Amino acid sequence: MKKRLLMTTAIVSSTLTASFAALGFAASNRLMYVKNKDASLILERETNAKRYDEAWYANAKKSEQWIESANGYPIKAIFLEPHTTNRYVIICHGVTESKVNSFKYARMFERLGFNSVVYDHRRHGESGGKTTSFGHYEKLDLQAVVKALQLHVGPSLFFGIHGESMGAATTLLYAGMEDSADFYISDCAYSDISEQILHVMRTTTPMRTSLALRLANVFLKLRDGYSITTVSPREVVKKIAKPVLFIHSLPDEFVLPKMTKELFELKQGAKQLKLFDEGEHAQSFNKNPEEYEETVADFLMAHGLLAPKPAADVSQISS
Repeated sequence: MKKRLLMTTAIVSSTLTASFAALGFAASNRLMYVKNKDASLILERETNAKRYDEAWYANAKKSEQWIESANGYPIKAIFLEPHTTNRYVIICHGVTESKVNSFKYARMFERLGFNSVVYDHRRHGESGGKTTSFGHYEKLDLQAVVKALQLHVGPSLFFGIHGESMGAATTLLYAGMEDSADFYISDCAYSDISEQILHVMRTTTPMRTSLALRLANVFLKLRDGYSITTVSPREVVKKIAKPVLFIHSLPDEFVLPKMTKELFELKQGAKQLKLFDEGEHAQSFNKNPEEYEETVADFLMAHGLLAPKPAADVSQISS
């Protein structure tokens, strides 16, 4: 009887262990290999919405660069340089997107007098990298892009970083690690990836507990070398001294606006918050393009970050 009980206990224990292992492996797989959007569909979407202009891009002064990540793979970047200036903005796209989604912001910053750098995150677009880490490794890739831009321009470089969604979280994580930019713009960042994943699970799946997330975290440590508990912009935003513009759309049900509000409250020193009444997740610019650009321009002007307009030629005025 006792022997049968021990065997039954062992079988149940082994079954539960195997089930938990399978669940943890599957959950970590979904995070590491989140399905990216098709590149041709992104291009078609941006072209049809007139946010990407093929003629503009063909005629734009630009150079393509492969930047080596400290993580051991190449990052594809494009330096867009319509102006003769030392003022640049690095633009970080969101998860599942590509650098094509960043061109609309590059054109906005072009109108504001900045050159720009757009690039593909790891495992997105043309860049290398095997997994997505929601900002953990991406912040080191951003660091590599910053170093490449510093080498490209030299010591006179004046630059900001703009990020959308995961790109915004990556921007803040980078700034908390190395506050080297002159300003940052965070558009619909999550304040903590663990809470974000739980929110998505609870609103899109039957799962209501954090068990799958805890199991996924164990497997992420084993398989990808990091813990999702380290992907928490809220833990580093207090370290950022430079000005930050926080943007979110109130109808966003994917990354809740309260996360940006939390980050804004935690940030010390120069900061600004803009909440748009229209737009789902990562749609603030798409739904409010003119107001978005005005918001960015006002932020830059308020903190003395816009380049002064060239003085008028007195000899021409008097002639």
